[in-house]
Amino acid sequence: MWWNRILEDAPQFFTYYNAIFVLQAMGTTLALTIVGCGIGFFFGFLIAGIRSTHSRLLLPLRLLVTLYVEIFRRIPFLVILFIVMFGVQAISRGISLFVIALISICLVSTAFMSEIIRAGMESVPKAQREAAEAMNFGFWRTLLSVILPQAWKVILPPGFAFMVMFIKDTALASQMGVVELTFTGKMFVGRGFSPFLVYGVVLAGYFVMSYPLSRLGAYLEKRLATSRSRESLERVWTGPGSVQREPVGEQG
Repeated sequence: MWWNRILEDAPQFFTYYNAIFVLQAMGTTLALTIVGCGIGFFFGFLIAGIRSTHSRLLLPLRLLVTLYVEIFRRIPFLVILFIVMFGVQAISRGISLFVIALISICLVSTAFMSEIIRAGMESVPKAQREAAEAMNFGFWRTLLSVILPQAWKVILPPGFAFMVMFIKDTALASQMGVVELTFTGKMFVGRGFSPFLVYGVVLAGYFVMSYPLSRLGAYLEKRLATSRSRESLERVWTGPGSVQREPVGEQG
């Protein structure tokens, strides 16, 4: 039976060098995710900023980045991996598969992150932008000083959710030979170890990587939601036309 096979293979599988190999593969998976999504966040912010402008001179650029976002949000990640691989190798064959996979992740994460950031920017009331314009704030000053300090509370939770999702999607990089966690599972199965044992360890590895990030995202979302509620209450009590609270001790 399959559990007898697991018991037989476990002593040979759980060795020091195998553990190091699996941990290195987990490190590769995390590096692809964190670096790729980090770069994607940076360029996504630039794209979201460009798409938020209203200058006629930037219209061609806005159309170009909009086309980029719409295309790369709709192409399967595996297809992008192979397109980038063949495109890069046509230019230079000395580039590693890790770099090719990282470029692919950056292309996809930039498109998705730009939409997350743009949605966060649009959540800021229009009156805030108009007030900044009335104070002669330029576009980028308005963006950095007025919009982003309020928008990041909306941007951060889905940004974390996207990163957690991409930890799992990096498994597709194994199809092109990147030695990440899923690829190590294929290697161990090819060496004759029980698939139940091997992919059970792979499953545990993905859980160990993704669960802390998902909990951190949930914690930040809860904290930010509390902060937004508190700010809303403060606006109700102290804003124009607000209901003023009576000081304690003066209620009669």
